[in-house]
Parts: sequence; C-alpha cells; structure tokens
Amino acid sequence: MSDDDKESKTQDPTQKRLDDALEKGDVAKSQEVNTWFVIAASTLLLTSFSGSISKGIEVPMRNLLMNMHQIRVDGPGLLSLLGQIELMLIGVLGIPFLLLLIAGVGSNLIQHRLVFSTEPLTPKFSKISPAAGFARVFGKQAAANFLKGLFKVVALSVVMVLILWPERHRLDAMVRFDPIAILTVTKTISVQLMGTVVAMLAVVAALDYFFQYRQWFERQKMSLEEIKEEYKQSEGDPHIKGRIRQIRHARAKKRMMAAVPTASVIITNPTHYAVALKYERGMSAPICVAKGVDVLALKIREIATANNIPIVENVPLARALHASVEIDDEIPVEHYHAVAEVIGYVMRLRHGVTGLG
Repeated sequence: MSDDDKESKTQDPTQKRLDDALEKGDVAKSQEVNTWFVIAASTLLLTSFSGSISKGIEVPMRNLLMNMHQIRVDGPGLLSLLGQIELMLIGVLGIPFLLLLIAGVGSNLIQHRLVFSTEPLTPKFSKISPAAGFARVFGKQAAANFLKGLFKVVALSVVMVLILWPERHRLDAMVRFDPIAILTVTKTISVQLMGTVVAMLAVVAALDYFFQYRQWFERQKMSLEEIKEEYKQSEGDPHIKGRIRQIRHARAKKRMMAAVPTASVIITNPTHYAVALKYERGMSAPICVAKGVDVLALKIREIATANNIPIVENVPLARALHASVEIDDEIPVEHYHAVAEVIGYVMRLRHGVTGLG
C-alpha cells in the first residue's frame, strides 16, 4: 500500500469490511498467544501428568526388558512387538497430546472465530515483489518481531540465572545422586523455569496481540470513496433510488387525481389545502381518495369543478384531515361528527337541486 493510499484511508472500517476480511482469512492473530497457550499447557502437563506418564511407560518397559529373552524378534514377532509398544505409548501419551492439541486450537479461537479460507494460499505478486519484501524486512512488523525476540532472549537468560544460580551447588552434586532423585530435582527446577516463562510470555502475548490487532485494524481502514462505494453496493445508488422514488410519487399522484371524480365532497382551505372524501351508503366511514396543498390542492379543485363535485370550505377541518388521514384510509373517529355535518349538507344540497329540477 502506497503512502498516498494510507493517508486517504482515515475512516474506521465498516462491519461489512471486517466480515469480508475475516472471510478472506485476514484476521488479527498473534503467534505469541499460540506459543503461550502451548507452553502453559505443557507446564500443566508436566506438573499434573508427569508421574502417571512415567509410570505408564516404566512398567511396560520394565516387563519388556525382564522378559526380553522370551520375545520373538523375527519378522511377525517384531511387528507385533512394535505394535504393542505403539499402543502403550498412545494410551499413555494420548490424553496429554490431546490437551496440547486443544490448547493449539483454543489459542486461535480465542483470537478470532473459526475461519476456512483459501485466500492466503492464493499466489500474489506482492509476496515476491522486492519492494514488498523490503517493507516486510524493515517495516513495523519486522521491528516488533526483533524487539520481541530480543526481549525473550534477555528475559529467559535472566530467569535461568535467577533460578539456576542458587541451585548451582546441588547441580554439581547431582552426578552422585540416585537416578530417581535426579529426576525429582530436574522436575522441580523445570517446573520453576516453565512457570516463570509462562508468566513472562503472558505479558509478551498480551502486548503482541494488542499490537497485531492495531496493525490489522489499520489495514482495514477505508477512504471516504470506499465507504461511499460500499454504501452504493449494499443500499443502491442514491441517485437511482431518488429517481425510483420520483417515479413512484408521480404514479401515486396520477392515481390519486384519477380518483378525484369519484369523491363525494372536497373539503378545502380556500388557498392551501384540499381533501377529497368519498362516502357511499353501507360504508362504515368516509374514505380519503385524494389530498394536497398549494398547487396540488388547486388541481384537485379544478378536477372537482370539472366533474361537478361539491367543494366545501372549512379551514380547520381541511387542515386537520390533511394532517391525520392518508390516501385510501378512513377518516379518524374524532372527525366523524364534523365530516358527517359536511356530507349531510352536501346530500341536502343535492336533494334540493334534484327537487328543483
């Protein structure tokens, strides 16, 4: 990524960007966390299972050596012997190795959810590019790896000196110890060393994961153009959506104007509002078939006049109906009385006109 690209990518990544990165296998991952889990599991196995493992191997091997003269070592006999030793080792070491396997898998799952992707295996020119190689060798990641390695070497050296130096006289005398005593001392010192290393690597793993996560998050940052393009892809082009809304609005307006001649009465504010209501016998309440303000209200009045639809001026009722009722909906209950008076007036007017004729 060029410097210009990095400078333009100033926006935090969207959730879609993060999900896409996860699907491609690009995740925040610290190898130090994996190392810590494996060493911690090994320390736990050494303290908890070393006795059972040693006894599980000691007894079969002792029996094997004591009865070696009775064991056939020809072709079939040798294969049978190797099979028995293999089963014995699996039985003794199976659970410890399973725990190490769980620690290895768990170290990844605790950093990110399970990912299956072939993207990291895809050949990329950047992997063989000299410029990209130079950046990897002298970049932030390389510097961080160097500092981690240097810290671990120095810290491990200090730990070994602090633990082994007080034991130097006993270590010198171990050549005269019984083998069982040597194993006991070795186990004690090993547990101290590994316990201290686990504590030390816990700090390294936490710091390294935070560093790797920040590096990964910086890689996922987006420019304003990328965010706009993602929005277009996920939500649609705003210009196209606006055009669709215009078309829908125009069609709805055309249908509404076509329904004005079916209205029973037009209730208006003389200069701004017009609401067309339709009522027929058997209907539970009048229905709004059209409404509008200003130019649209004038157009409704013109169509009503051309089709001899009664127009009644009632300023508060026109405003209230326009604000509270939608097209093709019944009028609200609170307006029943006022609208009933208007429709009653229209019916009496029509009846009078008809009677005069």
